[in-house]
Amino acid sequence: MRTVRTIRDVRGVLAPLREGVVGLVPTMGAFHGGHLALFRAARDECDTVVASLFVNPAQFAEAADLDAYPRDEERDRAVAEEAGVDVLFAPPVEEMYPEGFQTWVEVEQLGSILEGAARPGHFRAVATVCCKLFNIVRPRRAYFGQKDAQQVEVVRRLVRDLDLELELRVVETVRDADGLALSSRNAQLSLEERARALALPRALATRDPERARELLAGLDVDYVEVAAFDPPVLAAAVRVGSTRLIDNVPLEGDLE
Repeated sequence: MRTVRTIRDVRGVLAPLREGVVGLVPTMGAFHGGHLALFRAARDECDTVVASLFVNPAQFAEAADLDAYPRDEERDRAVAEEAGVDVLFAPPVEEMYPEGFQTWVEVEQLGSILEGAARPGHFRAVATVCCKLFNIVRPRRAYFGQKDAQQVEVVRRLVRDLDLELELRVVETVRDADGLALSSRNAQLSLEERARALALPRALATRDPERARELLAGLDVDYVEVAAFDPPVLAAAVRVGSTRLIDNVPLEGDLE
């Protein structure tokens, strides 16, 4: 596996590989089983698998949240290589946001609801960094997890509206045996907080917004809403202690 830091270098590494299918898995690191599922899906379908590892500071409204985000590049490199990733693109902040940077991509309506309402500017940052990564890597396919359903919907709209030659692949949510969706933020939970967090998947499993709200009554709830995504989902965001968790379950035809 090659680890590259600059846009010039990643383009140089990929230049002789363009005849094959290049797949991209955008990540912020702290790899877990959900990332491994994305790597496997890309490995199965692509000749060259690129994973980006970039903790995007623009996605964090609070400096403390950014500082607390788990980082262990050495471990992530080993995990990615073991999973069959060919190129790890791990740029520093100044490579992605050089001095004078002032251009942003905003998916207005989809980016302003649910997570967008709770975290203003978040999806502007997501759309911008994804657009940059798509332009840098120029993948045939990009891989995202269903756990971040709104992110998937925002990126799908971005690809459609800007006529990007790119296929999105969405991989189903990976969960621990107790039902909690895998997330890099789970590491921030104490044992007691993790036990309380299990109310989130149990509430969503009802596929009923009112019942879900009742089951989440003991937590700090940002929202529990049915979202008309593709597929429609019941989505929720809660805080357990200082850790904010999101999750969703697809409703398929339940909105009919």
